[in-house]
Amino acid sequence: FLFDIITALYIYHYIIYTAPMRSLLAILVAVFELCIFNNLVVDAWMAPSSSRYTTALKMAKTTVVGSNGRIGDLLASEESDVLLGRGDVVTDTEPGPIYLCTRNDALDGIVESCPEERRKDLVFLQNGYLDGFLESKNLQDNTQVLLYLSVAKKGLAPTDGVTSYNPEGLTAATGVHAQAFADRLASLGLKCNVVTPEDYRPAMFEKLIWISTYMLVGTAKECSSVGQAGADHTELVESVIKELVAAVEEKEGLKFKDGTIERLKAYTDVVADFPCAVKEFEWRNQYFYNLGCSIHNELLKECADKGKLGFELP
Repeated sequence: FLFDIITALYIYHYIIYTAPMRSLLAILVAVFELCIFNNLVVDAWMAPSSSRYTTALKMAKTTVVGSNGRIGDLLASEESDVLLGRGDVVTDTEPGPIYLCTRNDALDGIVESCPEERRKDLVFLQNGYLDGFLESKNLQDNTQVLLYLSVAKKGLAPTDGVTSYNPEGLTAATGVHAQAFADRLASLGLKCNVVTPEDYRPAMFEKLIWISTYMLVGTAKECSSVGQAGADHTELVESVIKELVAAVEEKEGLKFKDGTIERLKAYTDVVADFPCAVKEFEWRNQYFYNLGCSIHNELLKECADKGKLGFELP
């Protein structure tokens, strides 16, 4: 290949500086030789770049677990994606993000069936408190996503977590595949902030507080939606939020940014029609229940007394 380059350079030099360009034939020969030269040069420059590009594509190969669900269907937007159902097993050995778009109770089976060398690629998109689970699997450094968006029905356009208080959007991701996830959302016209683990942690607890407060108040007070819970029981909602913020700061030793109540209220306005329900207790409200948050726990007992819980309180 190097010999071809040297030969082409020699011919090019000969045509330009030596050969008499007096006839049409000479001009055609010169053009022909120049084309050969250009092709060789293009090949020489593009081959390494193309190889790197192909490798990058392979490294960025994406797997979507739960692609038959609302969020999975939304994220499964590329023809090259590997699409798996909730009960399928990851078998692909090529590196790249594995988006877990499933309920929390499916995570254990997915992780255990995932090849050891691919577990670092697992991307957790679930609501709730995952710290204990991730630590038990030695996956605490994996990519995590706070998904502030909703899809009312599979195939419908998503509602992004862009609010009047946070026009940059509330969805956030951290970890090795965070940028790839943000790029995927950007291709769908959705926003995602790539943040450090230190910034992600209080944001994660803030989302946990939102889902553990508005759903709980709405269920206890028999509201039809989180919007109604916020509008009809504003003082109660704010009291619960303040209690849970204080409990997290004391236990975890972290500090929330100012404006938690305003941020969560603005997000509630965006998803105001979302129905209220207390579920996945062990992943959500149990964190605060175990901390002995009195207002929160009294509301849980109120839900239990009204037969609104599908589980028994500890």
